Amino acid sequence: MCLAIPARVVELLPALRAVVDLAGVRKEVSIDLVDDAQVGDYVIIHAGYAIGKIDPEEAQRTLALFAELAQSQAQP
Repeated sequence: MCLAIPARVVELLPALRAVVDLAGVRKEVSIDLVDDAQVGDYVIIHAGYAIGKIDPEEAQRTLALFAELAQSQAQP
């Protein structure tokens, strides 16, 4: 099983790299596979690579589901 999560591109870097934000956590990733990504786009991240773009509304729904899952796991 693999997990890919949506994150928002906040900065484009040289050499097809970008900084993405996921709930305040910023990480540098490769955008080799999504070389048309722009600041503000939501991309799916897997193993340090952006593997595709995602609609902002779908990204928000997915992130909300992850948050709900995390909250349910934290409750005794």
